[in-house]
Amino acid sequence: MDKSQIYARLTDIFHDVFDDDSITVTPELSAKDVDGWDSLTHIRLILTVEKAFKVKFSTSEIGKLKNVGDLVNLIEAQAA
Repeated sequence: MDKSQIYARLTDIFHDVFDDDSITVTPELSAKDVDGWDSLTHIRLILTVEKAFKVKFSTSEIGKLKNVGDLVNLIEAQAA
């Protein structure tokens, strides 16, 4: 799975989790850029991503994420 496929899938996930089809998923996108992205929504987002990509992240990996680009790199590494 390449980065463009990951971003396409993440776009669907973000639209569903945040119930907002106007979100544009970019590598720089972070919690401060999305209304309603709080700790509970973050957990829901991570669980949805893990299920969609059939991966499992450690707490330390999740804690190091700064933006969507970091998440994509993590997904790519785990899915390889």
